[in-house]
Amino acid sequence: MGSIAHYLNPGVWSGISLSGIAGLAPAEFWSATLQIIFVNILLSGDNAVIIAMACRRLAPRQRVWGLVIGAGLAVILRIIFAALLSSLLEYPYLKIVGGIALIAIAAKLVVPEDDEGADIEPATRLWRAVRIVLVADIVMSFDNILAIVEISHGALVLLAVGLAVSIPLVIAGAALIAALFDRLPILVWAGTALLGWVGGQTIFDDRTIVGPVTHALGEALAQRAELASGCGGLVLALAAGALWRHWHALKPRH
Repeated sequence: MGSIAHYLNPGVWSGISLSGIAGLAPAEFWSATLQIIFVNILLSGDNAVIIAMACRRLAPRQRVWGLVIGAGLAVILRIIFAALLSSLLEYPYLKIVGGIALIAIAAKLVVPEDDEGADIEPATRLWRAVRIVLVADIVMSFDNILAIVEISHGALVLLAVGLAVSIPLVIAGAALIAALFDRLPILVWAGTALLGWVGGQTIFDDRTIVGPVTHALGEALAQRAELASGCGGLVLALAAGALWRHWHALKPRH
């Protein structure tokens, strides 16, 4: 309880947000901001895919809101994780659970909605998509935030500025991917494969796995094991999605 109360103290968050920024000259500040924007764009490809896949079934108006809210959540989560990352990553099995969740989400996204889904309110569809984005982004943001935190020197103000500027670019990327999904539905399977790959590698990166494997096999073989884990997650997501889709097709319609 003491640690929770510590993070609920506004003074603690104020100190965290300003730490690391006082010693930066204006040129260093804007240089770091540009680096954060660039790195976030590079690392947000999988986030753009999950946002696009979750929002692709929405009506045009709801899709726009889904893309905006999804990208906004991605930035908010990165800022929160920047403050909590050092303590969160100390918990074992956290990435294992997250990786399994991501593989399950990847499989679910290739399953058609029920026929009676046409009667669902647009707002309900929107928030369902937002929930998918939220869960997936929680998993994927752990790795992405590491590089960004290093560039920002732990200054949340600097981090927030860089990430906020990159929001429109993430939205544009997700919108483009969603449009491609409309034209080429087969790309949905490619998105599922990508998310399954990320999920498999996330599982391997858990401290209870990567440490012992690296110690037992060495760095080179551990990298191959990580590659195999990603491939396993990819295959599992595609296989689970195909089976889930087949089971859905066999369900009686009312």
